[in-house]
Amino acid sequence: MTNDTDDTQLVEESLGGNERSFEILVRRYQGPVFNAVLRIVRRHEDARDLTQSVFLKVYQQLDTYDSRFKFYSWLYRIAINESLNHLKRAGRYEPLEGDRPSSALDPEGALAGVEIGRHVQEALMRLREEHRVVVVLRHFLDCSYEDIAQAVGVPEKTVKSRLYSARQELRELLQSRGVLP
Repeated sequence: MTNDTDDTQLVEESLGGNERSFEILVRRYQGPVFNAVLRIVRRHEDARDLTQSVFLKVYQQLDTYDSRFKFYSWLYRIAINESLNHLKRAGRYEPLEGDRPSSALDPEGALAGVEIGRHVQEALMRLREEHRVVVVLRHFLDCSYEDIAQAVGVPEKTVKSRLYSARQELRELLQSRGVLP
């Protein structure tokens, strides 16, 4: 992602009253945070609102950040918790908005890609929250096992176990729908 020392310095400067430093952190991470939140809550409008809430919470809790850990792991933990709390309050899942065919493919290929993507999203949403979160962080945000462990607050072995179980369950769900052989 970025240089951890750079993030730590920006946090320290922010705590010292330098608003520009916090703005840099927001710009650096708002895209990845939005993408993580969107993969969990599945609605663009909710993801935008939650991303703003995450950064507000980060700003309010900045003095609790422990520089021994990676900043973005701490940030993702807040984003994940906000997303899961939102899902619990909402009580249901919505289809992912904006799945559009890629113009780089022929029309049939583009439609097939969207259809497969839709099946993957539906299967992903059928996973338990703890499994969905690790899949999103690993496969959609390319986080390391160590970073995921820090973000969700579990040992690295637990992350690997959850990923294994989630992948098995995803495979079974996709096979039952005829998406995978």
